[in-house]
Amino acid sequence: MRKASIERKTTETEIAASVALDGTGAYDVKTGVGFLDHMLEQLARHSLIDIKLRAKGDLHIDFHHTTEDSGIALGQAVAKALGDRKGIRRYASLHLPMDETLTRAAIDVSGRPYLIWKVEFSRPKIGDFDTELVREWFQAFAMNAGVTLHVETLYGDNNHHIAESCFKALARCLREAIEIDPRQKDRIPSTKGSLSK
Repeated sequence: MRKASIERKTTETEIAASVALDGTGAYDVKTGVGFLDHMLEQLARHSLIDIKLRAKGDLHIDFHHTTEDSGIALGQAVAKALGDRKGIRRYASLHLPMDETLTRAAIDVSGRPYLIWKVEFSRPKIGDFDTELVREWFQAFAMNAGVTLHVETLYGDNNHHIAESCFKALARCLREAIEIDPRQKDRIPSTKGSLSK
């Protein structure tokens, strides 16, 4: 199994993240931020990546550092577990419906990090979670996982559904893109012969 662990410690957060890419979607997530935990649990369940994450952050200030640094650590763990990315399918895209919301996502597990984010929220918060932090997490994850990621919510009214559809869409794209393609399991899916940055 492709597995990796990352520990990240700053003056703002302490995070330990472990992933098993060929897992069953098991999760054990505790960040101190309830909504973020819920989103990361969705990510694990629908990507079939086993995720264990522990975060201690400066929540007395706000949720920003804990959210962003969780994305950084999880992205680094995924990149480490992927190694040279030999045999992966590399690309995936889909439209993901969640009740009244429809979100489109596309991914290239290229080693070249980039995020296109076309998602709008109608309120500044979901419960006590700042909606602007959803993008911050995706930016941190994409940059550190080394993936090109496009996410666009085509329509939706419920802000919880909009955020959750983005995480679920990423999960399903990751599931497909990092799967080993039996037709090229011993080859890197690039004419350059490398998917490093």
